[in-house]
Amino acid sequence: MADTQDVNTLKRRGRRRLVGAIALVLVAVIVLPWIFDPSPRQAPPVSVRIPNEDDSVFKPKVTPKPPPAAAQEAPKTEAPAAAPAPQAPKAAATPAVPKAPPVAERARAEAALANARFMVPVGAYADPGNVIGKLKAARLPYYTESLATAKGPVTRVRAGPFATQDAAQKARKELRSLGFSPGNVAAAS
Repeated sequence: MADTQDVNTLKRRGRRRLVGAIALVLVAVIVLPWIFDPSPRQAPPVSVRIPNEDDSVFKPKVTPKPPPAAAQEAPKTEAPAAAPAPQAPKAAATPAVPKAPPVAERARAEAALANARFMVPVGAYADPGNVIGKLKAARLPYYTESLATAKGPVTRVRAGPFATQDAAQKARKELRSLGFSPGNVAAAS
């Protein structure tokens, strides 16, 4: 009988040691890497859109585009009659495109904005030249607005104005096909 008690005692001690060893292995495998992780897990960045301070409806300011450099001419000065007047070199094979005067162009843009009701935000860029080039190539109407930010001036580019929301949605799809991430269709004011 003493032998059976010794065997049962040894079995209990063996089970306790086995359970203790399993607990230590689980602690080592799960808890220790979590404690000693050199780079804590970070939540994905959250995009927040902050409205204007005055919470008013967006009113774009249409700025006239400057004439191309080839169309600008240096002021002419009178030279003595004996000496020929120096001539500036002409741009090779660049036909001069007549442009509407800035006042007329601004009035036309404001009239188009007054009749249209929808636009699609394209983005804000420090140098919007490439974006505007893509919009011109796709024959999408657009307008720009200059903004001053903490990181410097940027130009807000918007596609539109569009008379109907369907037309604005089609333009939004076309902007996506051009590689842009346009915003939602919004009412132009």
